[in-house]
Amino acid sequence: MSKSFDETGFWNKVGRFAKAAGHEVIEKALWLYFAAQRPETPKWAKATIYGALAYFVLPFDAIPDLIPVAGYTDDLAALAAAIVSVASYIDDSVKRQAEERMSAWFGPLLPETES
Repeated sequence: MSKSFDETGFWNKVGRFAKAAGHEVIEKALWLYFAAQRPETPKWAKATIYGALAYFVLPFDAIPDLIPVAGYTDDLAALAAAIVSVASYIDDSVKRQAEERMSAWFGPLLPETES
């Protein structure tokens, strides 16, 4: 595990800021977290993941997280870049784990309706 990634810090931040950060940011962070927990995810991919998650957890980043709306855009960009790099390790089981955790925090997501 990366020395700069702090698992306790990750869960504390996600728990405290889940609603403020929003569904998309938290979902992507959870995809990465659960992908990194898989034994078959290679070390290079885990290093990429933990780097992005460390950026998400760190209190000092390009755009302070306390700024409404814009505060998490840099976090989302870092998470999205990592996802592109490690996409093959984010499978249905990883997405299911993230969805289950998100349902516990946000409640069940309503299916999209056709317009």
